[in-house]
Amino acid sequence: MSGTDPVGNPGQDPRAQLGRLLEEDPADLYENAPMGYLSTLPDGRIVKANRTFCAWTGRAADELIGTRFQDLLSVGGRAFHETHLAPLLRMQGAVREIALDVVRVDGSLLPCLVNAVELRDDAGAPLLVRATLFEATARRRYERELLAAQRLAEQSEARSRVVQAVVSDLAAARTVADVAGVIVEHGRAALRAGGAALVLVEEPGGAPGDVPRLRTARSDGLPDELLHALQEAAGERLALELAEGVRTVELDDRMRSSQPAVAEGMARGGLSALVVVPVSADGRRLGALVLGLQGESGGLISLAEPGTSRAPEPADVDLLWTLGRQAGQALERARLHEETARQAERAAFLLEAARLLAGAADLPETVDRLAALVVERLADLCVIDLVTEEGMTRPVARHRDPGLQHLADEVRRRHLTAGRESHPSVRALREGRTQWVRHVPAEYLTSITADAQHATVAQTLDLAGIVAVPLVADGRRLGVLTICADRRRGAFTEADVEVAEQLGLQVALLVAKAQRYELDVRTSHTLQANLLPPEPPELLGLSTAVRYLAATYGVEVGGDFYDVVQLPGGEVALAVGDVVGHDITAAATMGQLTSVSRALLVDRPTPSAMIERLQAGWSLMGMQRMATALFATLDPADGRLRIASAGHLPPLLLSEGRAEFLPVVPTRLLGAPPAATPAREWAGVLPPGATLVLFTDGLVESRSADLDEGLTALLAVATGAGTTDPDELCDRLLGELTGSHRADDIALLVLTRRG
Repeated sequence: MSGTDPVGNPGQDPRAQLGRLLEEDPADLYENAPMGYLSTLPDGRIVKANRTFCAWTGRAADELIGTRFQDLLSVGGRAFHETHLAPLLRMQGAVREIALDVVRVDGSLLPCLVNAVELRDDAGAPLLVRATLFEATARRRYERELLAAQRLAEQSEARSRVVQAVVSDLAAARTVADVAGVIVEHGRAALRAGGAALVLVEEPGGAPGDVPRLRTARSDGLPDELLHALQEAAGERLALELAEGVRTVELDDRMRSSQPAVAEGMARGGLSALVVVPVSADGRRLGALVLGLQGESGGLISLAEPGTSRAPEPADVDLLWTLGRQAGQALERARLHEETARQAERAAFLLEAARLLAGAADLPETVDRLAALVVERLADLCVIDLVTEEGMTRPVARHRDPGLQHLADEVRRRHLTAGRESHPSVRALREGRTQWVRHVPAEYLTSITADAQHATVAQTLDLAGIVAVPLVADGRRLGVLTICADRRRGAFTEADVEVAEQLGLQVALLVAKAQRYELDVRTSHTLQANLLPPEPPELLGLSTAVRYLAATYGVEVGGDFYDVVQLPGGEVALAVGDVVGHDITAAATMGQLTSVSRALLVDRPTPSAMIERLQAGWSLMGMQRMATALFATLDPADGRLRIASAGHLPPLLLSEGRAEFLPVVPTRLLGAPPAATPAREWAGVLPPGATLVLFTDGLVESRSADLDEGLTALLAVATGAGTTDPDELCDRLLGELTGSHRADDIALLVLTRRG
């Protein structure tokens, strides 16, 4: 073996060297150990410290000897030493891993973990304290990192719970209002914000230069003036503002200078900052969630210290973006759901309106009922203007709220369109196309009203949108349907405008039909008045009365007729008849028949001869319809009466309180092939005071009863009338036997021979 010892010192005995090292090992290990050793008296004065502790503190051993250990600690460490470490050591005799910060000579802190043991005498009195200190900088860093990771995990879990709760609640939301309530509630709770609001972007109006606007869907705890100021501040930069992402806006001097209205609104609400979160879906900006913070936030999202940026952490931004996207998707679903429901409501509304218009009998009443339906289902105010021969009329103006109907009455009484060519109703009529005013600012109302009073009425109605639809049919502009929405209902949508246009088309068709019907009625009345014979003349010894009622179906003109003619020699010719049908052709045929029969009276033919002559010349006269007729002659002086019938119902005789049908045997109808024998005449005497009633079948026939029932009813009413005055009897018979709806025309001739 070589002469080198185990530790590399040649020439020495290896065993002797190893023994020396082992004897020196405890002292070396104490002085140079990787931890600090020190011994103190019970009052904390250091009596011994190893080189490691001296190096840590930057002090020499003689500087430490006599110094109290607690005087080397930080302020908090000294307090902890007096209140916890010393009492525990006295009580337990030992402490383990007490965290304290030792102050180095340069003033920096050295994190340490202290283990200490108190040595006592036999009587238990403290003699000495031996302490071991471990440098804990790395451990303290590790613990902080571990705690931070734990906090991050807790925050991540909290964020996940927030998202899960939002998703769950939004899944149950069916309307925009429901979605707004969910996102405002959860957004405010997540930040423990002083207030929150969901504002939505409205489409721009139809006028050039119109820009998108904000509408508050739900607000909780934010002042209205603040939201209004934010809307005004966004202005034309709304799209850019929303595109900037999640933003934090502080109430500072810059805000007070650039946006004083916003700053004032924040100050009134006690807010120190606003967090604006875009609400979007498929890349489209639908609005923003605005969160107002009061002082320092203590919620899920931690903001920076005062005087520094309050921008949320990236994880917080991700959460807010998630809330905004979830809200946007839920809004789209809710809007689709609401639109589907509205489409069903609109379809039902149009169906009900069509039924109402289809059953229209009276135009003013129909448009009034239609306006009531419109304000119930579609709008807050409905106004209908019609073009008539007398000019523009406004038959109806109806408001949804009965408490505001007096304002609608004012709108109807004094047109707001007077002298204002810019009014949407005037423009709709002039241009022949729909006018849609999406937003109605106060200055616009002033521009379309006639005077200050009208402007006050319009402003009190608090209008948010106006749609004016021209009523056009067959290329003619017949009027305007105008609907308005107030701010409680909100502005109209494109679907609302489409419904209004479809309704306007139906109303236009109704108005055109009503105008045509009115023209037909006027024409028929004029024609009927000219075709019917004049009122019966004054007849010596006779009292007469006549009535003519046209059927209520179709035009008010028909083929029934009556006639009373004074003949030379004192006799009176009587006639009543019924041309088949109740239209213009029937009326024309009736006119021809009365004219020809009057011409034939020049020869004073008997009733039977009158029928024969008409039958013979029917085809020569070009008569287009067949007719029933009853002809009679009466001598007022002696009451001699002769009657013949061409398929007509027999007359009714009232005498001495009894009523009976005269047994007149009818021959064939006029216009039918002539009978083989002449018409048979009935001859008799009309007693003084007796009444003769000649009538057409419209008096006794109806869709609900046959002819025999009608004749029986006529007998009963005539018997119980209690009068023989022709006018009174006519009114009594018509009142008892007819109603407001008649399927056929009625001609009635009543004659009484005075005693």
